[in-house]
Amino acid sequence: MHLAAGALLFLVAQAQAQDGSPDKIMHGWLTDRAKEYEKEFLPTVKTSADFEKLRPELHREYMDMLGLWPIPEKTPLKATVTGTVDSEPGVRIEKLHFQSRPGLYVTANLYLPNPANGPYPAILYSIGHYRGGRDGHKTQVSDHGLWFASHGYVCLIYDTIELGEVTCTHHGTYNVGRWWWHSNGFTPAGVECWNAIRAIDYLQSRPEVDPKRIGATGISGGGAATFWISAADDRIRATAPVSGMSDLTWYVGDDGVNGHCDCMFLYNNYRWNWTTIAGLICPRPFLFVNSDADTIFPMPANERVINRLERLYSKYGESDKVDAMVSVGAHAMRTDLRRAIFEFFNRHFKGDVRRVEDADMGLGPDGKVRIQPELLRVFAQDSDIPADQINTRVDETFVKLARPEDALRLPFEEFKANLVRDLNVRIGIHELRSEVPLTRHKPLPSAAAPGSDPTFIILDPDDPLGSEVPEWAKGLPRPQLFQGPGRWIRKNPPNTIERACAVLGMTADSLRISALSRAANQQPDGCAVIGKGQAGILAAYSALFSSKIESVTIIDPPASHHDGPFLLGVLKVCDIPEALGALAPKPLTLINAKDPAFDRTAELYRRAGAADKFVRK
Repeated sequence: MHLAAGALLFLVAQAQAQDGSPDKIMHGWLTDRAKEYEKEFLPTVKTSADFEKLRPELHREYMDMLGLWPIPEKTPLKATVTGTVDSEPGVRIEKLHFQSRPGLYVTANLYLPNPANGPYPAILYSIGHYRGGRDGHKTQVSDHGLWFASHGYVCLIYDTIELGEVTCTHHGTYNVGRWWWHSNGFTPAGVECWNAIRAIDYLQSRPEVDPKRIGATGISGGGAATFWISAADDRIRATAPVSGMSDLTWYVGDDGVNGHCDCMFLYNNYRWNWTTIAGLICPRPFLFVNSDADTIFPMPANERVINRLERLYSKYGESDKVDAMVSVGAHAMRTDLRRAIFEFFNRHFKGDVRRVEDADMGLGPDGKVRIQPELLRVFAQDSDIPADQINTRVDETFVKLARPEDALRLPFEEFKANLVRDLNVRIGIHELRSEVPLTRHKPLPSAAAPGSDPTFIILDPDDPLGSEVPEWAKGLPRPQLFQGPGRWIRKNPPNTIERACAVLGMTADSLRISALSRAANQQPDGCAVIGKGQAGILAAYSALFSSKIESVTIIDPPASHHDGPFLLGVLKVCDIPEALGALAPKPLTLINAKDPAFDRTAELYRRAGAADKFVRK
């Protein structure tokens, strides 16, 4: 839609009159985007060879969206056994920890046949959101470890970073307000995937394990972690995730994000059909396990996912390697679910097709795990927790971020071209094919000559769109108030709109940049932009993507995206001073920019030969 210069854009007023609240408008727009992403599944893949050509780049994109690209260094695991439990006949349990990276401790229980002759197939068991307290939630599924070890498997059950013995939250954007996770490109899903990769390294170091027969399973959050590791690492030779993945139609269109914390999601920078994640497992044996009355992984979405996967496996002539099992009931682990999982691994790792008759053998008469949880604790006392642990702050350090000095290592034009390219991937400005809703644009009367270029005054999304120029923007020629999308209800938790944006590869702030870029591009000549605080940074990014924006003024600019605005993975590319520097040679004025970080902006303008175009007051 192209609008004549000077037209009043009251899109939100029109939309509200027709469709209701800003929440409903934005929800409808995001739902349409989800449908676009999932209209087709790998449409260019006609044969297995087609998919194999795509696989390396898909794997790179996948790891990048988890915050794991470049692949981190595999540092020494420093695995330590802190105790054993030998009370169960035919089973030995080792209580252990290892470091997936220095100071990032993973606590686990290793279930071994006793005596151990081996080598045995091994199962990597990922944990859902059980409440194990100080013992770690690994202790709540000891029945699975007992069954596997009793039947000739090694089973490693490991804690997640949220509900383990040393903890960090999974709920940063759900209810803790750590929106800088978006800018860092940090998701706890990435940590859980990396811990699982290193857990496989540990299993392969054990003489009791056959490294060619390692499988993965887990329910709920553990089901999601099973997807993450199975898609990331083909050392997982067979996988049986339980209630761990839905699709965008559910997560966005039906508000499914509300039922899940952040460990269930990656940042969809590359705008994937969500089932592509599971597609990376093809053609390895895959059992998709669900429950018919599960309200957070509903059957319509499960059926869409398995149907897509069956078509992909058929390209390999391996349709018999993918299957779905559905249990009657709500979100839980029942006898028939256990039986299906155990029989699946028996078939693929042992060639044993017999029915499992003792699926509940690890439970006591009360239906609960029969091993006392405190017996499985790795760190017996709080004083045993290592002083060098980084678990509690891993979200601050996990993702490799851009270093400010890197911006000064290339000739300016090469630096700028690379930055704009990478930012476009991250924040997706040019990928949005639909007009962003809830955008308001209001030209105000001016004594300036009609031919002069307008000045867009960028407002925060919750500012009133009145008839007065803000005090900080007085005296501008042809002032036009501009406001990007916002004004929806911010219920914390679950922060529905903001979190739905992230699984679609965008943020509310990137939508605001897109809206302003579009509005500027509709000007017949050019325009200037001015904004205060985070709004001013959004104006600057818009100028990177719109040739019609000729100058930028920012009052009280924040010095880092850690404090906002929040753009997916932007800190893996640059921080605010570098982005501002890339505006050169466009005139840039910073007012009240006292932070030394803006010295880097000045240096980039100097390197561009445009030092005179940069004003800092």
